[in-house]
Amino acid sequence: MSFSSDVKKELLGQVPRSRHCQLAELAGIINMDGAIDKDTGCLVLESENELVIHKYEVLMKKAFSVDAGSPLTQSDTKRIMSALKLEKPGYAADGLILMQTCCKRAYLRGVFMAAGSISNPQKSYHFEIVCKSSSQAEQIQEILKGFDTDAKIVGRKSHYVVYLKEGSNIVDCLNVMEAYVSLMNLENVRILKEMRNSVNRKVNCETANIKKTVNAAVKQIEDIELIRDKTGLEKLPDVLKETARLRLEYPEATLKELGGYFDPPVGKSGVNHRLKKLSAIAEELR
Repeated sequence: MSFSSDVKKELLGQVPRSRHCQLAELAGIINMDGAIDKDTGCLVLESENELVIHKYEVLMKKAFSVDAGSPLTQSDTKRIMSALKLEKPGYAADGLILMQTCCKRAYLRGVFMAAGSISNPQKSYHFEIVCKSSSQAEQIQEILKGFDTDAKIVGRKSHYVVYLKEGSNIVDCLNVMEAYVSLMNLENVRILKEMRNSVNRKVNCETANIKKTVNAAVKQIEDIELIRDKTGLEKLPDVLKETARLRLEYPEATLKELGGYFDPPVGKSGVNHRLKKLSAIAEELR
């Protein structure tokens, strides 16, 4: 089962107790997946998703005492659409349905159940709701932004897609819709991914440092060998002669490690200063 399906399965169990929230969630589902049949003039749900159908039927039963598993009558349709303040599906919901924060949460649950999806967080972070009209998309964007998420809209063929790309925004949205189990699952994935990225960054940094150290040591040895072959190391001052000898003896040592082989020990900056002097001598010989 996909992550989207897991979220919708969890949301299936989130049935509002208050009728105003039941109406708001129903408005969300019907706005996205509802239609008025041209022949009968009755409300029908066009979704083939069993989770959406089940949620729709549960809410219809609670809010209107209607068996939505059977065809609705024109009188049922008129009563339902009037209560939801919808002229027809596919457009923005009436503001009176969304006056309370809890109703906005319920409406988002409804539109997500009907037209939303979330990508597998193991691969990428992407949340979207596919809308039939620009007014519908702009209203959903406004609601999401009201919950401090950075929702954006993009056109896709004849539809408008409201989407979130950041993992933290998707976590916030799941919290708004009260999908708390899915939220924790997503957070666990985010934590593991961040840990892996952190480890990779450290490994890459350490690898780069090792490479830099090795390259520097190779250059230092080349400089010392050039001095040895051209003029001889015995002509160097005692301090530089000792530095050259130790570098040749310990080619893989870091500057700090190399300093420990001196008697008395020399600090990292001191070793570096001496090696630079050897490098300058080599450059003159070149």
